[in-house]
Amino acid sequence: MEKSLVIDASQCTGCHLCEMACSYHHEGTFNPSRSRIKIFKFEYEGRNVPFVCTQCAEAWCLHACPVDAISIDERTGAKVVSAGICVGCKVCIIACPFGTINYNTTSKKVDKCDLCAGKPACVEACPTTALSFVDTEQAGISKMRKWAEKTDLGNRN
Repeated sequence: MEKSLVIDASQCTGCHLCEMACSYHHEGTFNPSRSRIKIFKFEYEGRNVPFVCTQCAEAWCLHACPVDAISIDERTGAKVVSAGICVGCKVCIIACPFGTINYNTTSKKVDKCDLCAGKPACVEACPTTALSFVDTEQAGISKMRKWAEKTDLGNRN
């Protein structure tokens, strides 16, 4: 069953443990700038929002890559960059409407979330429920219920 990374920004404390876990898992270093997940801090609102690749169904990054360096992991559904094929042209970065692909200045290639082969390090490190990895069906239902509760549609008969 396919799973999705779900973000509940209202639970994010801005601890950056997800960034540290990601950078350590992928780069072997505790360095938030090397992480594939980022925490955006909205100072005036007092909010922290985790931001990571949503693994779009219609992945513009995958279709834009001129050398076919991005493929779909059949097991996880993640759009994965093959470092051996990537030429670092950054076309996928331009194509991504969400800005969740990063250029790695060390490798001269692009990096994006690959769901850690089905066991996201960021989710394991998150001390709150800001990040979860759930069945894709549950993720959709959960989003609809939250929207209904916010708009008071959940209380209508």
